[in-house]
Amino acid sequence: MKKVLIIFGVLSLLIFIRPVLGLNTAKNTSTTQSVEQIDTAENESFFDKAFGGINQFYNYTGFANATSGHLIMIVIGLIFIYLGIKYDYEPLLLIPIGAGVIIGNIPFVAGNMTGIYEEGSVLNFLYFGVVKGIYPPLIFLGIGAMTDFSSLIANPKLMLLGAAAQIGVFGTFLGALYLGFHLPEAGAIGIIGGADGPTAIFLSSKLANGVNLLPDGTTVKNLIGPIAIAAYSYMALVPVIQPPLMRLLISKKERKIRMKPPRAVSQKEKMIFPIAALILTTFISPSALPLLGMLFFGNLLKESGRTERLAETARTKMIDIVTILLGVTVGASTQADIFITKDSLLIFGLGAISFVIATMGGLLFAKLMNLFLKGDNKINPLIGAAGVSAVPDSARVVHAEALKSDPHNYLLMHAMAPNVAGVIGSAIAAGILLSFLT
Repeated sequence: MKKVLIIFGVLSLLIFIRPVLGLNTAKNTSTTQSVEQIDTAENESFFDKAFGGINQFYNYTGFANATSGHLIMIVIGLIFIYLGIKYDYEPLLLIPIGAGVIIGNIPFVAGNMTGIYEEGSVLNFLYFGVVKGIYPPLIFLGIGAMTDFSSLIANPKLMLLGAAAQIGVFGTFLGALYLGFHLPEAGAIGIIGGADGPTAIFLSSKLANGVNLLPDGTTVKNLIGPIAIAAYSYMALVPVIQPPLMRLLISKKERKIRMKPPRAVSQKEKMIFPIAALILTTFISPSALPLLGMLFFGNLLKESGRTERLAETARTKMIDIVTILLGVTVGASTQADIFITKDSLLIFGLGAISFVIATMGGLLFAKLMNLFLKGDNKINPLIGAAGVSAVPDSARVVHAEALKSDPHNYLLMHAMAPNVAGVIGSAIAAGILLSFLT
């Protein structure tokens, strides 16, 4: 123990004596300065790294990457959701689309497989069903499984009203050509006049998908997002757009016309109709086979009486799932840098005009038909507005407008005939355009 104390005392003495003797003074001063410099450098490095990390984190947030376009689109998404909830305007469509618009316009850093147009991202995989036209036929399958064609079978002449309303499709097609769109792009824009969202998506995925090449070697524009949003927007605004046109073109006396009740349709007729209609319509327009084939197949499941489980699945669970995926991905495809363009504004303008033309075409053709019909065979011209394929909203609007003129004039079942004919007509029109423009 004594030896340890002696050694410790000697070392302590040397430590204190060396500075007094001037040994290694310069070296000690240099060492002290070096230690101070190292401490200062370490402090500066720590703060630099801390602020650098915070700055890097901020650069990855949406706040650093947001643009006015993103904010505009987010507001549009909120408006869609508001219209769906507050006014019940097609909530099953507008709410998923509105949510998708918000999702698609949250600012992100490119390259992290986040955006819907970045290959490998989750949204891109879900969007595959839109780009390849997979979702629309599945929607048509569900529509067929929930549609009753009895009113159309009972009064086949009303199918002409569904055909007359398609004037909006070809009118818009010509308008798009006049505004400088190429033929395939104009064809895809034209189908907005049919007021059928799935058909519009199907046709635009084939003609205006940003992939196909034009004869001059350039690539067609990707217009799927603007066309789909325009089509669904005007479908949702049927209760706003159509009533003023009805009052403008149809007199009060004509609005009070009561139609005789449709005849009873047998179950055998209901079963034969989807098979016969499938063969006839697809022979006329083979390119519309994915849509019309699924529509009438779904209806056959419903009417056969042997496949109720399949029909129930098609018109409930399956169509609900596909509607969610379709709505969200179509909404998310409206990224501000792609969606906010001059072309989008032109498409929305053409869509509004085409919907007005389609409604007017149905109404005026119904008035024309009455010139050749006698007595109780006359039709109420209001049902011509249901020729657009916004099922069943346009039929409901017709019914509500008729009740305002005559509280006992029930037109819902009569209006469903041109309404479902409009679905068939818009699909045939899409097939015709697809045949000529590909």
